[in-house]
Amino acid sequence: MAKKNKEISYWPHMILGFLLVGVTLGYWTVKSAVSVPVQESNDYMLKYQVADYNINEIIEKKKAFDKNYDIKLSDVKTMVMKDNINSKVKKPDPVVLHQGMNHFTYLVLTKDGAVVPDANVSFLLTRPHTVKDDNYIETIPFSDGKYLVKDINISNPGRYTLQLRAKIGEAVGYLQLPAYLKP
Repeated sequence: MAKKNKEISYWPHMILGFLLVGVTLGYWTVKSAVSVPVQESNDYMLKYQVADYNINEIIEKKKAFDKNYDIKLSDVKTMVMKDNINSKVKKPDPVVLHQGMNHFTYLVLTKDGAVVPDANVSFLLTRPHTVKDDNYIETIPFSDGKYLVKDINISNPGRYTLQLRAKIGEAVGYLQLPAYLKP
């Protein structure tokens, strides 16, 4: 009687299993990537591509501004942060925001302390990882020796960034400060 070959090969099953695992991991990767939207950076109050393309010009204008002028935020309360006491990089303390209407008072000063009344000042309230809650004011009026940003309604708790751009002639200065609204 002839003996039958009863040897079973598992290679086709392993190849099919690896293929199934690969397709599943690929689907999971795409689903995870789509669920977290990518937001553009808005440093220098410009789109990322514009800032990247003109960065040398932006830095030159900022140096010219910093050489002659200062921008300061006044009449705000800040949080004292001590979470990274070993860092050599000094970070500004976040500004405390309030639920509802907020206002911010900025001073644009020369290096000797004189107020600059004719600066073209813009303001942006943004969140670090989204542009959904952005609040942009193109022209801030000058009144009583200061630039006053009024009636900024903030309702969502969390981290924010206060950005101000001041243009005097060809010089352009920036001030970017962290802010926080407690839940």
